[in-house]
Amino acid sequence: MSAAPPEAAAVEAFLQAHPDFLAARPQLYAILTPPRRIHGEAVADHMDAMIQAGRQEWRGLLEAGRTRGAFAAKVAEAVLALIASKDAEDCLRHEWPAHLGLESCRLVPHAAGPLPGLGLIVRDVAVASTALHGEQAPLITREALLRAGEYTLALGARDAADLPNEPESLAFLARALAAAMAR
Repeated sequence: MSAAPPEAAAVEAFLQAHPDFLAARPQLYAILTPPRRIHGEAVADHMDAMIQAGRQEWRGLLEAGRTRGAFAAKVAEAVLALIASKDAEDCLRHEWPAHLGLESCRLVPHAAGPLPGLGLIVRDVAVASTALHGEQAPLITREALLRAGEYTLALGARDAADLPNEPESLAFLARALAAAMAR
């Protein structure tokens, strides 16, 4: 068996000097390799902590997947309403808030400044702009700004969970709106 690198000795010395280090940072268990066999009660506790950290990570991933799926379904409903509508802007203002579960859906001139990459920004806001969200602005705590043709689509939510940062779904929504506005 080869000797451990000098860094390993430093890590071992640090952990011996700070025995509560891992217990105070359970997220680290998700990246550590568990021992191959149980070497007493302390190691069993560490293995249990690693299992619990892994379970928590999976719960988070599952919840994120459910949120993405639910938001994608809302986007699909909004796009179907847009397809059926004779007036895209009327659909956006009056039907999309209910379909998307949002407080505000508005189309504004490109006043929000340049939009990077895919042409979208999702951010939490302390005070929402009335220029973007109208009379709903005091209710908005999270907004998405999306390039939709010659306009900016401004979406506003009361709760951050209602407007997840889902670039693909949001970009699709903006592209569908731009296509409908162009017809």
